[in-house]
Amino acid sequence: MQDEASLHARESAAFPAFTRGLTVAMMVILIVTGMAQVPQLRAADWSTSGAVLFGSTALLVLWMGTWIVRSRTRLDDDVLTQTWLWNKRVRVAEVASLKLVFLPWFQRVMAPRLLVRQRGGGMTWIHSADPQILLEFMARVAQRDPTKKVP
Repeated sequence: MQDEASLHARESAAFPAFTRGLTVAMMVILIVTGMAQVPQLRAADWSTSGAVLFGSTALLVLWMGTWIVRSRTRLDDDVLTQTWLWNKRVRVAEVASLKLVFLPWFQRVMAPRLLVRQRGGGMTWIHSADPQILLEFMARVAQRDPTKKVP
Protein backbone atom coordinates (compact mmCIF):
# COMPACT_ATOMS: atom_id res chain seq x y z
CA MET A 1 0.00 0.00 0.00
CA GLN A 2 1.29 3.47 -0.91
CA ASP A 3 1.85 6.03 1.78
CA GLU A 4 -0.06 9.32 1.70
CA ALA A 5 2.91 11.37 0.45
CA SER A 6 3.40 9.23 -2.65
CA LEU A 7 -0.30 9.53 -3.47
CA HIS A 8 0.24 13.27 -3.91
CA ALA A 9 3.31 12.85 -6.11
CA ARG A 10 3.20 14.42 -9.56
CA GLU A 11 5.27 13.23 -12.48
CA SER A 12 5.69 14.16 -16.12
CA ALA A 13 8.14 13.85 -18.96
CA ALA A 14 10.97 16.34 -18.63
CA PHE A 15 10.63 17.46 -22.26
CA PRO A 16 7.54 18.07 -24.41
CA ALA A 17 6.24 15.32 -26.70
CA PHE A 18 7.12 17.32 -29.82
CA THR A 19 10.74 17.71 -28.67
CA ARG A 20 11.01 14.01 -27.82
CA GLY A 21 9.51 13.04 -31.18
CA LEU A 22 11.83 15.40 -33.03
CA THR A 23 14.79 13.93 -31.15
CA VAL A 24 13.79 10.39 -32.17
CA ALA A 25 13.34 11.49 -35.79
CA MET A 26 16.76 13.16 -35.86
CA MET A 27 18.43 10.12 -34.31
CA VAL A 28 16.79 7.80 -36.87
CA ILE A 29 17.87 10.10 -39.72
CA LEU A 30 21.43 10.21 -38.38
CA ILE A 31 21.56 6.42 -38.04
CA VAL A 32 20.13 5.80 -41.53
CA THR A 33 22.45 8.38 -43.08
CA GLY A 34 25.40 6.93 -41.18
CA MET A 35 24.58 3.42 -42.36
CA ALA A 36 24.40 4.66 -45.95
CA GLN A 37 27.89 6.14 -45.54
CA VAL A 38 29.51 2.97 -44.16
CA PRO A 39 31.31 2.10 -47.45
CA GLN A 40 32.86 5.58 -47.66
CA LEU A 41 33.73 5.54 -43.95
CA ARG A 42 35.48 2.17 -44.30
CA ALA A 43 37.44 3.42 -47.31
CA ALA A 44 38.60 6.56 -45.50
CA ASP A 45 42.12 6.74 -44.12
CA TRP A 46 41.39 7.10 -40.38
CA SER A 47 43.92 8.07 -37.78
CA THR A 48 43.38 6.47 -34.38
CA SER A 49 42.42 9.79 -32.79
CA GLY A 50 40.03 10.58 -35.67
CA ALA A 51 38.28 7.22 -35.37
CA VAL A 52 38.00 7.58 -31.57
CA LEU A 53 36.61 11.12 -31.94
CA PHE A 54 34.09 10.03 -34.59
CA GLY A 55 32.93 7.01 -32.58
CA SER A 56 32.73 8.98 -29.32
CA THR A 57 30.68 11.70 -31.01
CA ALA A 58 28.24 9.15 -32.42
CA LEU A 59 27.82 7.50 -29.01
CA LEU A 60 27.38 10.86 -27.28
CA VAL A 61 24.65 11.94 -29.72
CA LEU A 62 22.77 8.67 -29.21
CA TRP A 63 23.23 8.82 -25.41
CA MET A 64 21.95 12.41 -25.13
CA GLY A 65 19.04 11.69 -27.47
CA THR A 66 18.08 8.69 -25.37
CA TRP A 67 18.03 10.81 -22.20
CA ILE A 68 15.95 13.55 -23.83
CA VAL A 69 13.34 10.89 -24.64
CA ARG A 70 13.52 9.01 -21.29
CA SER A 71 13.97 11.84 -18.78
CA ARG A 72 11.19 12.30 -16.18
CA THR A 73 10.47 14.98 -13.61
CA ARG A 74 8.79 14.12 -10.31
CA LEU A 75 7.61 16.16 -7.35
CA ASP A 76 7.21 13.91 -4.34
CA ASP A 77 6.51 15.59 -1.02
CA ASP A 78 9.20 18.31 -0.77
CA VAL A 79 11.65 16.78 -3.25
CA LEU A 80 11.87 17.70 -6.94
CA THR A 81 13.75 15.13 -9.04
CA GLN A 82 14.65 14.91 -12.72
CA THR A 83 16.21 11.78 -14.18
CA TRP A 84 19.03 12.64 -16.54
CA LEU A 85 22.60 11.45 -17.17
CA TRP A 86 22.71 11.79 -13.39
CA ASN A 87 19.62 12.31 -11.24
CA LYS A 88 19.03 15.92 -10.32
CA ARG A 89 17.41 16.23 -6.90
CA VAL A 90 16.47 19.33 -4.91
CA ARG A 91 14.76 19.55 -1.51
CA VAL A 92 12.61 22.51 -0.53
CA ALA A 93 14.74 23.16 2.56
CA GLU A 94 17.92 23.47 0.45
CA VAL A 95 16.64 26.20 -1.89
CA ALA A 96 18.22 29.66 -1.67
CA SER A 97 16.48 31.11 -4.76
CA LEU A 98 14.45 30.08 -7.78
CA LYS A 99 14.04 31.38 -11.30
CA LEU A 100 11.35 30.01 -13.63
CA VAL A 101 12.01 30.16 -17.37
CA PHE A 102 8.68 29.53 -19.07
CA LEU A 103 7.52 30.84 -22.43
CA PRO A 104 3.93 29.54 -22.85
CA TRP A 105 3.87 30.09 -26.62
CA PHE A 106 6.97 27.87 -27.02
CA GLN A 107 5.88 25.22 -24.51
CA ARG A 108 5.34 22.56 -27.19
CA VAL A 109 8.97 22.87 -28.28
CA MET A 110 10.92 24.19 -25.28
CA ALA A 111 10.33 22.69 -21.85
CA PRO A 112 9.70 25.05 -18.96
CA ARG A 113 12.69 24.98 -16.63
CA LEU A 114 13.50 26.00 -13.13
CA LEU A 115 16.89 27.36 -12.10
CA VAL A 116 17.43 26.36 -8.48
CA ARG A 117 20.24 27.93 -6.48
CA GLN A 118 20.95 25.87 -3.40
CA ARG A 119 22.11 27.10 -0.02
CA GLY A 120 25.42 25.27 -0.35
CA GLY A 121 26.20 27.23 -3.51
CA GLY A 122 25.11 24.60 -6.04
CA MET A 123 22.95 25.40 -9.04
CA THR A 124 20.59 23.02 -10.86
CA TRP A 125 18.32 23.29 -13.89
CA ILE A 126 15.17 21.15 -13.69
CA HIS A 127 13.03 20.72 -16.84
CA SER A 128 9.40 19.60 -16.88
CA ALA A 129 6.94 19.33 -19.75
CA ASP A 130 4.24 20.05 -17.14
CA PRO A 131 4.88 23.55 -15.76
CA GLN A 132 2.45 22.90 -12.88
CA ILE A 133 5.04 20.63 -11.26
CA LEU A 134 7.56 23.47 -11.22
CA LEU A 135 4.97 25.98 -9.99
CA GLU A 136 3.90 23.63 -7.20
CA PHE A 137 7.51 23.20 -6.10
CA MET A 138 7.93 26.99 -6.09
CA ALA A 139 4.81 27.32 -3.92
CA ARG A 140 6.22 24.78 -1.45
CA VAL A 141 9.46 26.75 -1.25
CA ALA A 142 7.50 29.97 -0.60
CA GLN A 143 5.53 28.27 2.20
CA ARG A 144 8.49 26.71 4.00
CA ASP A 145 9.40 27.80 7.49
CA PRO A 146 12.65 29.82 7.14
CA THR A 147 13.57 29.18 10.78
CA LYS A 148 13.83 25.42 10.16
CA LYS A 149 17.36 24.08 9.88
CA VAL A 150 18.39 22.15 6.78
CA PRO A 151 18.77 18.43 7.66
